[in-house]
Amino acid sequence: MHGTSASPQRLNATQRSAHIREVVLAKGVELRERYPILKQQDALGASILAFSLAGMIGSAALYMTGHMAWWACLLLNGFFASLTHELEHDLIHSMYFRKQRVPHNLMMGLVWLARPSTINPWIRRHLHLNHHKVSGTETDMEERAITNGEPWGIARLLMVGDNVMSAFIRMLRAPTWAQKISIIKRALKVYAPLALAHWGAWYVFLGFHGANGIAHLLGAPIEWSATTLSVMQVIDIAAVVIIGPNVLRTFCLHFISSNMHYYGDVEQGNVMQQCQVLNAWWLWPLQAFCFNFGSTHGIHHFVVKEPFYIRQMTAPVAHKVMREMGVRFNDIGTFGRANRFVREETTEPQQVRAAQV
Repeated sequence: MHGTSASPQRLNATQRSAHIREVVLAKGVELRERYPILKQQDALGASILAFSLAGMIGSAALYMTGHMAWWACLLLNGFFASLTHELEHDLIHSMYFRKQRVPHNLMMGLVWLARPSTINPWIRRHLHLNHHKVSGTETDMEERAITNGEPWGIARLLMVGDNVMSAFIRMLRAPTWAQKISIIKRALKVYAPLALAHWGAWYVFLGFHGANGIAHLLGAPIEWSATTLSVMQVIDIAAVVIIGPNVLRTFCLHFISSNMHYYGDVEQGNVMQQCQVLNAWWLWPLQAFCFNFGSTHGIHHFVVKEPFYIRQMTAPVAHKVMREMGVRFNDIGTFGRANRFVREETTEPQQVRAAQV
């Protein structure tokens, strides 16, 4: 089976997935033959990391010396940090320095430092590999944590951009004290130490400026101590160079990821039902800070071991075969049905069953 010769009507879900995988892998092989540098996977991964970190440090230095506006630094660093998220995801799948533990773990540590809002990447590895096994089910803890399957409302909006708020709301909802304590313990374990410092500083930043704003409106400015003001000077700089960029990046990534994955009524192991492709033009402001995740992550579910930059290059071919085989594109209705796969109870189940035959 190759090209467009496979007829989707005659294939079951497993065969459709296999056909997509075969076509996309063949394109990856062709690209590596055409551009031999793509075979230098370890060197490319390390180079992209060096570029990202240099970009973040450079724009921070330009901002701190008065040569760059705060918003430009925040946006640039949000973009650079999104590159390190893609690198972390590839590292979780052991795509760089697979047999060399020192450079591999050094890269893991550095991508974590670039994104202190996230959970410990060594812990995330277990959650993410489990995500591939049980995608779209209740035991898919990684996607559940970023609101996949939640109905849209104030709670999901708060949870989607704030990891700690997500854990806090889940703790409040837990029916027993034992479960509440378990959620708190697990959150402290996976978010220590970087994310606890990151989100703690973010709340201090919001609280300080919120209090000042209210005081200003009331005409009663707050007399902060010299120590508080000097601490806030550091937090204000951090908010521009590392905290703000990661809050922006987190919201964009989690919004896209939680809505492109389906939840709750997918057949376990059926990759055809796990993801859609979200590449509508109006999502570009969000895609810019999660490195086009909505367009390319679905490809990863079919072809797990290709690094993110290869996925960007194979996307035109991958999208063509995915569309032919029945993968959904821009199924915006998912926002209204809490990410359920079934669109209309009256007609969809037959289609779903037909895809599974």
